[in-house]
Amino acid sequence: MAERKGNAGKTGMNVDTSLVRELAEMLSDTGLTEIEVEDGERKIRVSRGGGVAMAAAPAPIAAPASNASGSAPTTAPTPEGTGIGADHGDALKSPMVGTVYLAPEPGADDFIGVGDSVKEGQTLLIVEAMKVMNPITADKSGTIKAILVENAQPVEFGQPLVVIG
Repeated sequence: MAERKGNAGKTGMNVDTSLVRELAEMLSDTGLTEIEVEDGERKIRVSRGGGVAMAAAPAPIAAPASNASGSAPTTAPTPEGTGIGADHGDALKSPMVGTVYLAPEPGADDFIGVGDSVKEGQTLLIVEAMKVMNPITADKSGTIKAILVENAQPVEFGQPLVVIG
């Protein structure tokens, strides 16, 4: 989708299709669901559907309900005998910089837990980047061996998030 804002009196739209194509390729390369650029009065937003998008970030919560006992059940140490290395080279990695959320909204159950079976394409968590909620989906079917992040934790591009075995 491309749009031009401003110059309300003008009738026509001057769209740089090569820029739109370049932004669309960037979406595919980075795993983002939406990108927007602005140059003076020209603003172009390219997005791809199929994901859950929310207008605002979930409100931060003091502690997840599952964490009330003081333990951290959303993360797991490296399982013995699974072949998961300390570098988590086989983990699903964050496609962007942002804040990770393990549940669809505050107070809701987490998308996944250690030991859960997941299917390829299933939403595992959300990474919020620039007020856009980007669902992170399983790249393969399997069992959740480890969740390497905590709710509302900032994450970096390429940071390991989840190990699926």
